[in-house]
Amino acid sequence: MGIIGTIIIGLLAGIVAKFLMPGRDPGGFIITILLGIAGAFVATYLGQAVGWYRAGEGAGFIGAVVGAIIILLIYRLIAGRSRTV
Repeated sequence: MGIIGTIIIGLLAGIVAKFLMPGRDPGGFIITILLGIAGAFVATYLGQAVGWYRAGEGAGFIGAVVGAIIILLIYRLIAGRSRTV
């Protein structure tokens, strides 16, 4: 259930991140959910690299939400700059 579990947690984390960071996103709700999934994968692999999680163990929900918020912030910065140029 490793990758599928991470995708499901990332989906939920993307939804939570969208509600925690309201506002207009350049890509909309679907992009936010995809960024949440990416945030869950980033949180999983960074957590394993740091030693918070064992190999094969996915990030928890809070870690996935934090990863999704970080990726959403980076996305807003990058997408916001490309709009103004």
